[in-house]
Amino acid sequence: MATLKGKTLFISGASRGIGLAIALRAARDGASIALAAKTAEPHPKLEGTIYTAAAEIEKAGGKALPIVCDIRSEEQVQAAVAKTVDTFGGIDICVNNASAISLTPTTATDMKRYDLMHGINARGTFLVSKTCIPHLKKGSNPHILMLSPPLDMNVRWFAPHVAYTMAKFNMSIIALGLSGELKADGIAANALWPRTTIATAAVRNLLGGDELMRRSRTPEIMGDAAHLILTQDARTFTGRFCIDDTLLYEHGVRDFDKYRVDPSVELAPDFFVPDSIPPPPGVALAARTR
Repeated sequence: MATLKGKTLFISGASRGIGLAIALRAARDGASIALAAKTAEPHPKLEGTIYTAAAEIEKAGGKALPIVCDIRSEEQVQAAVAKTVDTFGGIDICVNNASAISLTPTTATDMKRYDLMHGINARGTFLVSKTCIPHLKKGSNPHILMLSPPLDMNVRWFAPHVAYTMAKFNMSIIALGLSGELKADGIAANALWPRTTIATAAVRNLLGGDELMRRSRTPEIMGDAAHLILTQDARTFTGRFCIDDTLLYEHGVRDFDKYRVDPSVELAPDFFVPDSIPPPPGVALAARTR
C-alpha cells in the first residue's frame, strides 16, 4: 500500500475538521506535518487549536509543528514555510484547506466579509502555494491539493451566494492553472471536494446545526480521499477535480456507511457537485434543496 511515511506536509487551517482529518491520516503513516492556522486559543464554538491538533497528530504516529499563521499575511506565510523547512528539511506536500464562508446574497454580503473570503480562499491559497513551490521542486513526489470544488459553471451554484462561490472557485482555478504551470517540474496540483456535507464546526454553526450534522459524513472520508490523491504519481495524477466517494470507489472502496454520522437518516448533498458525477452504486442522497 502507498504511504506518506517520511513525507512533510504543510497544511493550512488544520486545527480541526477536514484539515485535521487529512493530517491524522498522514500521521498514521509516520509523516511530518506543519499546521499553519490562526487558532492558538480555544474558541467557545470551535473545538481544537493548533496545539491540540499537534498532540493528536503525534499520538497517531506523526511529527507535528504547530505554527500560528494568518495566510493573508505574506510575512507570516513566508516565516511559517521557512520554519517548516528548517524543522523537517523540506516540504513534499502543500494542502490548502483554510477557507472562509458566508452564504449570503449579494446585497446582504458586507465588504468586510467579502474581503475575508477572498483574502483567505483566493489570495491565501495562491500565497501558500507560491511560497511552497520552490521547496516542492526539491520534494519527493510533490503535490499541491486544494479543498475546493469542480469548476461547474452552473448558475445554480452562483445565484444564492455569488461572493462565496467566486472565492471558492478561485481555489479551483488556482489548482487548474498550477497543474499546467508545474507539470514540467513534476508537481501535481489537484482539487478535492465532498459529495455530502461533512460533520464540521462550519456545518453545525453556519449551515444546519445538529440535524445537518446527523445527515453528514465524518471528516475521515476526506482524509482517506486526500491520502489516496497524495500517494499517486505526481507526474501523471494532476489537474483533476475529485469527489471524495467517486475517487475512493474507483480505487476499490465499497463500504461508505462507515463514514456516516447517523446511518438511519438520509445523507445531505453538499454544494457544487455536478450532476455529471453521480454517486457510486449503493450511495443514496436526499433530494437537493439548495
